[in-house]
Amino acid sequence: MGIRKTGIVLKPDMTKSILKPFEPGDKERIYKIIDRVFTLSEEQVINEYESIKELYVSRHRNTEQKFVKRFNELSDYMPKENELSLVRQKLIGSYFVSEYTLECAALFNPSMIWHPNQSGLKNGEKRFIISIRATGEGHISSLVFKTGIINSESKIILDEESVFCEIPEIKSSTDIQYDAQFDNQTKLSERVMFPQMPAESNGIEDARFVLFEENGRHNYYATYTAYDGHNITTQLLYTRDFLNFTVKKMTGNEIKNKGMALFPRKVNGKYVMLSRQDNENNFIMYSDKIDNWDSKELLMEPKYPWEFFQIGNCGSPIETEKGWLCLSHGVGAARRYTIGVFLLDKDNPSKVIGRSKEPILEPDENERNGYVPNVVYSCGSALNGNDLIIPYAMSDFASSFAIFDINELLEKCE
Repeated sequence: MGIRKTGIVLKPDMTKSILKPFEPGDKERIYKIIDRVFTLSEEQVINEYESIKELYVSRHRNTEQKFVKRFNELSDYMPKENELSLVRQKLIGSYFVSEYTLECAALFNPSMIWHPNQSGLKNGEKRFIISIRATGEGHISSLVFKTGIINSESKIILDEESVFCEIPEIKSSTDIQYDAQFDNQTKLSERVMFPQMPAESNGIEDARFVLFEENGRHNYYATYTAYDGHNITTQLLYTRDFLNFTVKKMTGNEIKNKGMALFPRKVNGKYVMLSRQDNENNFIMYSDKIDNWDSKELLMEPKYPWEFFQIGNCGSPIETEKGWLCLSHGVGAARRYTIGVFLLDKDNPSKVIGRSKEPILEPDENERNGYVPNVVYSCGSALNGNDLIIPYAMSDFASSFAIFDINELLEKCE
């Protein structure tokens, strides 16, 4: 089968960092640190702060404002009778932030979606977004974005990236939902969805994005795995512009395990989602509510040697004239992950009408070494004319793109 590999490799970038809150676990130490800064004369404060500013102000947007923000967040620890100079406030704030390198360990499990802004392009061009799982210190995963343009011949040109990374301002928050907003002056590729609620404190993992059509409107949804260090839950992310995001915990009896992927529209009046509740088989679910799922149906069991251990999905289905084309991942001998395809009936997606006997994408010798070896994996592809563009991870370390003729893939399912 004809596979066109682009040769593009998205590797972890050690320079991609954010400033995030940092403080000792012992609250008494906060007082001690602040008291030590109070012992400095104003001249010493100015000198100390200038050296801090020189180190960090060029690495982050609005660095000094972030120092002041951290100072204000610690206002309860400040002596009430003292009126502090702005430079002393900034210096105190600087002690309670730290740089966190977002993707020093890995940049993997990408999902591709069409950009909401398609203006200013040449004929045949489309603008896209790649969401990627970035993993840093402590194996904490966050969601980062990259953008680019693809032409009618499926040539991919990635946009030049900024040196900055930004986390959003949290507008409202509960234990099950939060609203996040980015500064509209930031580029999309600067925006980072870093863990916010307790359920995702140790990671936002494997987001599967879909451009969802309903009542003539287009919205972006993503399902992802939230990890708190002990337990996993499935979260639903919603945005229309990749500037404002709402994240909420999904509910229902069958919100279990990982790897849930929404269909891009309702089928027969129902929301539909692929799932894998048992660590082994593919299931399908239907619901009247996009965030609540109470029942499932068995869709597929492992059938071929390359998937004997387990199967799952690799993102949301692609609608074609012949049916819903779905990417699957299969785990075979020696925990080797490969990607295959299967086809579901367009009007009754519970019916499997074809599946590939062999993988369509396997880790080659240049892709099989990494954080988790012998793995290719995707969280969502996009159809560009007759070309299916599959962004995929290489052994949980870096990511690339493979291009397939959609008609060849459909033939594989017959």
